[in-house]
Amino acid sequence: MKLKYYIMLLLLGVAAFIYFTINPSEVGFLPRCPLYSTTGVYCPGCGSQRAFHDLLHLNIKEVIGHNLLFLFGPFIMIYHFTIEGINLFSKIKIKNLLYHPRTPIFLLIIIMTFWILRNVPYYPFTLLAPHN
Repeated sequence: MKLKYYIMLLLLGVAAFIYFTINPSEVGFLPRCPLYSTTGVYCPGCGSQRAFHDLLHLNIKEVIGHNLLFLFGPFIMIYHFTIEGINLFSKIKIKNLLYHPRTPIFLLIIIMTFWILRNVPYYPFTLLAPHN
């Protein structure tokens, strides 16, 4: 495995330990969203710290309530590392769709749509806004 993967795993492990032991809803020293703090507009990442804490405690309902888009991150990571593992340890070479030239555009459209819809102040879009 490459050194960058070990570094990423180490950083993910440290972050997981911090967010498993510390509930961002109960402390005031973790960083707040600068966009929301200054404008009152939710960014696509608002609620991610609380969602990460809840995901580590396997509280999926709360993850969805804090940031629905956050739930897709682990699936994308699992997909990526599964494809990389299969390609590394077998003779089968599977093309990773995350490296397709249109993937960043597709993901950007999803993120921008989510960003816009979570700021619409009407039901059912208010369900996309993070709850406290």
